[in-house]
Amino acid sequence: MGESPELERTNLLGLSGSELKEFFLANAEPAFRASQLMKWVHQRGLADFSKMTDLSRSLRERLSAMAEIKAPEIVLEQASADGTLKWLLRLDDGNCIETVFIPEENRGTLCVSSQVGCALDCTFCSTARQGFNRNLSSAEIVGQLWLARSRLKDVKDSVRSISNVVFMGMGEPLLNYDAVVSAMSLMLDDLAYGLGKRRVTLSTSGVIPAMDRLKDALDVSLAVSLHAPNNPLRDRLVPLNKKYPLEQLLPACKRFVSSKSRKNSVTFEYVMIKDVNDHPEHARELVRLLRDIPSKINLIPFNPFPQTRFQRSDPGSIDRFREILIASGLHTITRKTRGEDIDAACGQLAGKVIDRSRRKERFDRLGERLR
Repeated sequence: MGESPELERTNLLGLSGSELKEFFLANAEPAFRASQLMKWVHQRGLADFSKMTDLSRSLRERLSAMAEIKAPEIVLEQASADGTLKWLLRLDDGNCIETVFIPEENRGTLCVSSQVGCALDCTFCSTARQGFNRNLSSAEIVGQLWLARSRLKDVKDSVRSISNVVFMGMGEPLLNYDAVVSAMSLMLDDLAYGLGKRRVTLSTSGVIPAMDRLKDALDVSLAVSLHAPNNPLRDRLVPLNKKYPLEQLLPACKRFVSSKSRKNSVTFEYVMIKDVNDHPEHARELVRLLRDIPSKINLIPFNPFPQTRFQRSDPGSIDRFREILIASGLHTITRKTRGEDIDAACGQLAGKVIDRSRRKERFDRLGERLR
């Protein structure tokens, strides 16, 4: 007779506190084991059950047989001249995603991915050009933070820590709602990573039903990829706009803000593309569009990638655009480009995607019409 197949072990890395309690109760263990395990895994970065010394020996042996703590595998680490780090991470199915750490004077920001590729097809984004394969699991999302924290402990040239997490990597987070919310819950949990609610930011292109669900589920910061001040232009840059146009998106942003603290605001991201969306009239349109919404505006110089037909706006054009917004009372900054020399800047993440969408040809045609 052949050997019996090995039972598939449960990956506990992505389970929330309540899910871990259910796991232990289902295995005839008290619920407080969840708190013990969370501290070992997320606070101490431990994956070996045998070393979790406040668990009984019999429980550690059972966990080793039926469960695991498994994160994606680091395939490649690249360091930028400005200190930015980018990791290429391999998943079990052979796909690869990218995660970026951006150190700054007073904080360290980790940019995580939520999908393999992206289910949307924004025409100025390198990730979208790669196509789409699938959503990430909660464990694969949390695993990026778990790995980064572990790796940064080994970086000896400076003291680095992760104070902020932004869902601005590969993918549209709100099209992977359940896994993303579960992962963010762990990031906020004091027994896990204990990040403040203003230190976890989700960026969306405007999936309105999920935005409304999120405002009632978690108190996190919201960023909206806007990139155009009117529907015709946004339809071309962010095709999701055809389904959720500006007259629906902006009220959803107001609803999100009104459900939280009065100090909260929406961050609008606006990629500056030469001769496409960077004219003074675009800035004046943007003022009219956003004047009634508590907001911050990040102007992002377009980051080129191979075969793109777009160019970055000139510094003078960006400055004039920003001055119009500031003069009208809109809080506006120009985001500093980081990690460009290792293709880690905004819009450049690509990974290695086994594409199921066959998007590249269509992307080429859309880009051609924009010229």
